[in-house]
Amino acid sequence: MKNIVIKITGILASTVVLLGCYKTKSNYPGGVVSPYIAIYDVRNLFKENPVELNTTTLEGSSKLAAIVVSDHSGSNLPEGLLIVQNNPRLSFLRGLAINIGAAASTYQPGDSVHIDLVGGKLERVDGVLQVTGIVAANVNKVASARPIPVNRVNADRILANPGDYENTLVAIVKGGFIPPAEAGQVMSGEHSLSDGFGVLPIHTEAKATFANNPKYRMANYMGIVFTRLNDGAILAPYLRPRIGSDITQLNSVYDIPQIIITGWHNDPQGTDANNEYIQFIATEDINFATTPYSVVTCNNAGTSTPGGSPVNGWATGGLRTYKFNITSGFAAKGTLFYIGGTTKLINSTSSTNISQANWVTTRAYNSATGQDFGNVTTNLLANSGNAYGVAVFKGTTVDKTSIPVDVMFVGTGGTTTLYDNGNGFRICNNDFYDIVNPLTLQEQSFYRLGTNLNAMAYSTPTDAGLYNSWRGEYNMILGRWTKARTKVIVQLTKTSVLEEIENPDNIVKLIY
Repeated sequence: MKNIVIKITGILASTVVLLGCYKTKSNYPGGVVSPYIAIYDVRNLFKENPVELNTTTLEGSSKLAAIVVSDHSGSNLPEGLLIVQNNPRLSFLRGLAINIGAAASTYQPGDSVHIDLVGGKLERVDGVLQVTGIVAANVNKVASARPIPVNRVNADRILANPGDYENTLVAIVKGGFIPPAEAGQVMSGEHSLSDGFGVLPIHTEAKATFANNPKYRMANYMGIVFTRLNDGAILAPYLRPRIGSDITQLNSVYDIPQIIITGWHNDPQGTDANNEYIQFIATEDINFATTPYSVVTCNNAGTSTPGGSPVNGWATGGLRTYKFNITSGFAAKGTLFYIGGTTKLINSTSSTNISQANWVTTRAYNSATGQDFGNVTTNLLANSGNAYGVAVFKGTTVDKTSIPVDVMFVGTGGTTTLYDNGNGFRICNNDFYDIVNPLTLQEQSFYRLGTNLNAMAYSTPTDAGLYNSWRGEYNMILGRWTKARTKVIVQLTKTSVLEEIENPDNIVKLIY
């Protein structure tokens, strides 16, 4: 009994010691709190009321180590604000404005600075969260010309979380104005900028050095995100470019596609032979007898020949690519139409016949070669594994230099080579792909080259009658995608009807 009491007493004593250690343990066990604090932590101190900054409120720290992103030479930033950012806290990039008066204009983007925050006040002034009450001597430049990584951000993310992006340098890519820019209009004032994901206000002061620069149809916009309080006291973000070179016109041609791919059935329930089909929407009236088009599919399964890189691109032929010519029929503006096997069944054998749909061309690809190229095949489009794609071309002549009107891929690789040293499948400018890298402005004309890595995922399981419908939004007024395509899986059965794959809620919408 005595031994038991001794053991219990020992356990209790150990527990007390452990609890005592836990209670006094800090974020820096056995060490000293760093004098430098992350902007992320400073911003979190603000709870709608001004905060006096001292070693107590800063939890033992006193300074910032940050990179300057402001540039006052363009006269478009609020005077007196030095804008800095850093990301040492869990890699959360955050920014902060430091009000040091006229001295703010003496700093350049890329300057590395240490800022003594003690004695300052964290408060929101004119909608901008900033540190006030410190002088220029609190800022010490320790290096120059430090790299600032480009932070590409979609507008919807800024609108949803303005505090995360406030006082940071961002890049809005492929931005266009609403309403569209017209000849003679200039940057001065406030405008609505859309990048296809959201609409963000962009502000240029009348005194800015680039105020009279033209508004472009499409451009990249670097700038600092600022905030203001709207009528409901809700934080509202907007963008201020710093200098004229923050705006880069995109000269790539973003023509309105006459045909948009809206879905396909690559894996109907049962045999795929002569039962696969592809759905499209016309953005204008098309008489295919006078304005012919063609559709090419590519299947890059490991057994598809010729192997290696597709030296003739979409015109490679064999079991890699198969071509349909559309030389008759009519598709009215805003209506759906189809190409595919000759059975015109919604979900392979013994399923509903949908010949009442607008089939502009069919071909028994399981017994007939493609028009101009493509071997007889039982699968136009793969069911799993390697990448496959669909491309639409204006006209019936397709060679290795032909650029599609629209193109989409499923899958990102496999055992076959999709691109190698100038040989590959050409893309067009659409919601998924860019012929010119919108940030580096380098040419990237092929799938899997540069930033052209986007693709839809395979639908699983196989042979389950899963129809792939592409939902999105194309604005005919702006001439651009305002909502990129996403996949909607439509579960088909043998008794499914045409309306199930023509449900307007699941198909690309045209906005006029």
